[in-house]
This record gives sequence, structure tokens and C-alpha cells, in this order.
Amino acid sequence: MEISVIYIHGFGSSGFGVKAELFRQYFKSRGVQFLAPSLSYVPQLAMQTLTEIAKCCKNPVFIGSSLGGFYSLYLANKFNTKAVLINPALYAESTLRRHIKGYATNFYDLSRFEWNDNHLSMLKKYKVDSPKEENLFVLLQKGDDILDYRDALALLPNAKVVVEEGGSHSFDGIERYFAQIEAFLLA
Repeated sequence: MEISVIYIHGFGSSGFGVKAELFRQYFKSRGVQFLAPSLSYVPQLAMQTLTEIAKCCKNPVFIGSSLGGFYSLYLANKFNTKAVLINPALYAESTLRRHIKGYATNFYDLSRFEWNDNHLSMLKKYKVDSPKEENLFVLLQKGDDILDYRDALALLPNAKVVVEEGGSHSFDGIERYFAQIEAFLLA
């Protein structure tokens, strides 16, 4: 089956982050269409962009890290397709409320942008109450210093899950899972 992989970066990141580049190289070498858009920090704008891209793709599937995992869960349900969630911020509103106050940093160019309650309230629209767990592959590392991996286990008990000791919020060594990710997305 031919798929289009859409990678969704985390909060303050870009389509040129380390994970995005690793995935881009891998899928390019495999002849799989891969897109990693650099998204607006405004949730409604980011979701509009992602929805329009997905509608233009043949068999879209999603890979999302952190906030991108939150968006990927929503989009996988919306398009009834598969998603890989990497240390996902499944409770994005409370996570970002806790960790961001006022201004945040864009990791691509170190510029700053305002993050406020209006942005947090936009995230509520994208919360998934009944996820289609059979469409999800969740990768978690216990050493994540931003998110508690147990939240994902509690919310998605029937998804395909890998939990590793140690690691970080970025998910150290993600490239070890590329073949499994591809196989899951193609199955």
C-alpha cells in the first residue's frame, strides 16, 4: 500500500528538527512520501494546515512527537488512519499550561512567541474522547522530564506500546524503531 507519512513536530519545534530530519532521511531512502511541515504555534492554524495537507495526500498516516502526538491522535481518528505517537502530550492543555507562562522559545531560530490562555483553549477542540487504539503505536521513555509516560498507558491501554527505561522527552534513539514504525504504518 502506498502511504504519505506526515510528521508532526512538538511545541516550539519545526519540520527541520532532529527527529524530523532522521525520519525524512529514512523514508526518503525507502521511497515513501514524507512531509514534515513547520507549523504555526497557534493550534487552530496548525490543525488547519495539517488537515489540508492530509486531504491532499494519498493514504495519510501520522507520526507525532509531544504536542505533535496530541495532534496525530486527533487526525488519526478524524481520517480513520494510523498514527505513531512519540512521548505524546495527550493532555496538551494542562501540560502546556504547566510548562509555559507568557512567552515560549522557537527552537529553530530561538525567537520568542506569546503563548496564552486563548491558545490553550483552542487545544480543547482537538481532545479525543474515544481513540481508535488499534490504529496507534505509542513509543514512551520513562526518563521523559516533561510528561509522565503513565498518562499515555492509562489513556491508551489497548494500543501497541513500547516503554523504555531512561531516555528523554525527545525519545533517545528513535531511529532504532524506524523499521517497526514503517511496518506498522504499512500494515
